[in-house]
Order: sequence, then structure tokens, then C-alpha cells
Amino acid sequence: MAIRTLRYEGDEILSKKSRPIEVIDDKIKELAEDMMDTMHKFDGVGLAGVQVGVLKRIIVIDLYDDVSKFVLINPEIIEKSEETVEVEEGCLSFPTQYGKVERSIRVKVKALDLDGKEVVIEAEELLAQALQHEIDHLNGETFKKKIIPGTFEIITPQEK
Repeated sequence: MAIRTLRYEGDEILSKKSRPIEVIDDKIKELAEDMMDTMHKFDGVGLAGVQVGVLKRIIVIDLYDDVSKFVLINPEIIEKSEETVEVEEGCLSFPTQYGKVERSIRVKVKALDLDGKEVVIEAEELLAQALQHEIDHLNGETFKKKIIPGTFEIITPQEK
């Protein structure tokens, strides 16, 4: 268990596409554990490998509700609703920046778990939003590129 160094705005790695994970070995399991610990330390609900400087297709999500805690290897959105919603987002890699983005209300994601077993997650609301946000990171896209004009804001820790 270790806290990994987060990558922040301006780090070119955040715009790079992550590579698929071919083998789920002890190093990947350690990375997943470290990512979960790092995400929890910074009170996040999701984190992608690229955000800790690892260009591998791995994300962790925890909605802190006893059922929505995931480590997903090579996740991909296989279905998404045409119906969308504007939602406020922030990101651990852009700690004081927020804005509204348009996200599908529902998504279906296929991935592998840490045992290499295929899982399919049907998600809506915050879980759907988090999955889309983190999978975007794996594709080198950040939420800042999707912010609806006029909704961007910077909030300092004192204002929260």
C-alpha cells in the first residue's frame, strides 16, 4: 500500500492514450491497491492509471456506498443512452477546477476484474458519470475539454 504521486494539469501524460493490460500480475494488483489508496487520500470517487503516471488501462471507482467499489482492467463502454444530462464535474488532476459536462445518463461497461474475469456493469447517475470520466482519461481526454462554455469555475479550498 502506497500513495502514488498524482499528475496535474500541464503534465503531457494526461493527454496520452493508455495501453491495454495483457497480464494481471502482482504488479497490476499492487497498482490497483495503490490507486485506491491514493484516490481515498484525496477524497476522489474515481482514478485512472494515467493520473498516477501509468499508461495502462486501469481505473478504480468508489462511491462510498458499500456496493459501488470497483477495480476495472481494460474497461470499455459498450452501450450508452442517447439521453444525456449536464452534470458538474471536477477531477483530482485539476483540483480546484469545476464545470458542467454533458454525459450519458446510462452506460454499460465491459471490463476485467483483478481475477481476470469479465464483468459487465450497467450504471446510471453518479456511477455512469464516474465510469465515463475515468474511461475518458484512458483515452487521453480530460473533462476540461468537455466543459460546457460558461460553466467553468475555480473554487479554492476555503470556498468549499
